[in-house]
Amino acid sequence: MARDQATILSFRCFCFNIFFLSAFSSILLFIWSQYAGLFDLQNQITLQNQNQFINILSFPSAWNHLSFPSGPLPKLLKIALFVKKWPQKHLAGGLERHALTLHLGLAKRGHELHIFTTSSLNSSFPSYPIRTLYFHLSKPTAAGYLDQAIVWKQFQSQNSTGKPFDVIHTESVGLMHTRSRNLTNLAVTWHGIAYESIHSDIIQELLRTPEEPVAYSLTQRAMKVVEEVKFFPRYAHHVATSDHVGDVLKRIYMIPEERVHIILNGVDEEIFKPNAAKGKDFKKKFGIPHTKTLVLGIAGRLVKDKGHPLMFEALLQMLRENDSFRENVIVLVAGDGPWRDRYKGLGASVLVLGTLEPAQLASFYNAIDIFVNPTLRAQGLDHTLLEAILSGKPLMATRLASITGSVIVGTEMGYTFSPTVSSLKAALYRVWHDGRRVLKRKGQFARQRGLQLFTATKMAAAYERLFLCISRDGESRDSYCTYQSSFH
Repeated sequence: MARDQATILSFRCFCFNIFFLSAFSSILLFIWSQYAGLFDLQNQITLQNQNQFINILSFPSAWNHLSFPSGPLPKLLKIALFVKKWPQKHLAGGLERHALTLHLGLAKRGHELHIFTTSSLNSSFPSYPIRTLYFHLSKPTAAGYLDQAIVWKQFQSQNSTGKPFDVIHTESVGLMHTRSRNLTNLAVTWHGIAYESIHSDIIQELLRTPEEPVAYSLTQRAMKVVEEVKFFPRYAHHVATSDHVGDVLKRIYMIPEERVHIILNGVDEEIFKPNAAKGKDFKKKFGIPHTKTLVLGIAGRLVKDKGHPLMFEALLQMLRENDSFRENVIVLVAGDGPWRDRYKGLGASVLVLGTLEPAQLASFYNAIDIFVNPTLRAQGLDHTLLEAILSGKPLMATRLASITGSVIVGTEMGYTFSPTVSSLKAALYRVWHDGRRVLKRKGQFARQRGLQLFTATKMAAAYERLFLCISRDGESRDSYCTYQSSFH
């Protein structure tokens, strides 16, 4: 019996030793595989660094991460731009502001710009002291679009005058896809696509009150996506203004990767920058009390799809339920629209400023502690976010793919919230609790990232390189489509 027990015990010890050795071997194998994988990865990185020449058209991330020469160019381009509307003073949406900032920058670089756009019926067309900038105006259609037959004739006339256009650029469907066929030197910049809008439609439906009629836009939007998937390939090259849209164009719209290029929007870094004196003067001008411990800023069109019903309700509840918040916080609202008067009705804690010009907006950003954007629109990349960042302010914005994927990529940049009143309130209370010291630190971090990615100079340099690469000159393609440098 004792011998049997000893045999069983010996057998158990043997099994335990076998199990321990097997486990130990497995652990060693796992560790070795991890280090081997790391070694292989390091080898890959080393090889990549040794072979730094890449085809820039296939670069998978935003071109804003890349560095391009800023000196004089050996080749200047003749560029055609099609844009539905050119900005009139401070009355401009994101697409128009993008067109203005980018193409004025290219013209100042010496490129010859021919802009095909609609004439303004209500005001005189702006003029610019740039000798390489030419406007070709035409009467808009009843729907406000470019008359395709007229602008195409204008384009053909200019294309046969002097040298042909090196590059053709269209802001969204300024030039329709029916005209873009077989133009290999054409690039379209998308400031909003139907697939993005589906997210906005879902949010709008969830926020719809019982009294409001049911919207049928979701079904219509799905069909619009199908239409876009069909005609988008007729444009040779596509520029996405956010990382999210770049991914959608490749995966959902099935456009080949070498024809999709991500170039994030940029704003004028000479206008939007930290200036404490301007902020102080702005507060004094509008009578903002020094006793306020937190100044929130909102700017843009005060309409439903920009999230103002959500913002209004959140502020209404917080001002009613929290005396300390009401006494110590002030909200500055810059802009105009249907919700302007409703904001005025919230009392002394909310100051409605009206529409501000760019120079005034720069002072506005310097007067606030944080910029809040409650937008429900998932399309494009909002310029106000970038203006605030370059002014050294942290952000608070709706958790939309374009925003979290390209701008507020982490808590170091600011705060995000779901498009509900409760989530927005929670984020506002978190901002208030963190206070100015934390907000200032986040703002400094945001500005550093903004200078790397979101300046007008960065954006113009990326577009310039793209245009040089896709221009009709085959020699330019060979030299400018190859990139050699480091990735930030």
